[in-house]
Amino acid sequence: MNGSASSPLASALGPLASLDALFRLFLAGRHLNRVADPALWAELERHEADYTLLFSLLGYTLRVDHRGFAWFHTPSASAPINRISRQLALLFMVIFDTQANAGQTLQRFADWLVTRELLAETHKQHQDMLEAEGLDTEGLRELFDRAAGLGFAQRDGAGWRLLPAVYRYLDHFQALAADERDTTDAGFGPSSNAPDTDTGEAP
Repeated sequence: MNGSASSPLASALGPLASLDALFRLFLAGRHLNRVADPALWAELERHEADYTLLFSLLGYTLRVDHRGFAWFHTPSASAPINRISRQLALLFMVIFDTQANAGQTLQRFADWLVTRELLAETHKQHQDMLEAEGLDTEGLRELFDRAAGLGFAQRDGAGWRLLPAVYRYLDHFQALAADERDTTDAGFGPSSNAPDTDTGEAP
C-alpha cells in the first residue's frame, strides 16, 4: 500500500491520511476500536464512505459498527482460524456466564476488569467445558492475550478490559438465546443452530 494515499484514485476519494495504517491493521485480522485508538477511529469516521469504497475496490469488505469498532469481513476462514474463533467464542461465553451469575449486566462488559481471580472463578464454574478444550486458567490468560492482539481486549494493569468489538460475540450469544427461547416456546426441542462465523478470529 506504499504510495496508495497519493494515487489518482485515493486523491479523488479525498485526503485518506491513515490509509496505510488502517489497511495493515485490518489485513492482519485485527479490529479497530474507538476506545483503544481514538485518533484512527476519528479518521475512519471522518472518511468512512471513502475508506469503505476504496477497500471494496481492493476486494475487501469494511464493516463499521458505530458502537465503536470496525473490521474486514471475510465470508470464509481457514481451519486454524475457525479453531481460534471457536476458542475465543468459548472464552467470552464463559466470562459472560460467570459475570451474569454474579449479577453483572452483560451490556456493561466494557466496565469489567477481567482479573486472574475472575478467570480462576470462571474456570471453576465451567471446568468440564474448558478442560474439554484443553484450557486451564493459564490457557485462559493466553487466550486473553490473543484476544488483545486482535482488538477484542486491552491490557489494564494486572488484568484486561473488554473492548467494543466483543459486541460481535455478545450479539451472537443473545441471538442464539432468543432463538432457543422461541424454539422452546413453539414446542420444539433445543435448537441445534451453530453460530455463523465470518472472519479472522471472530464470529
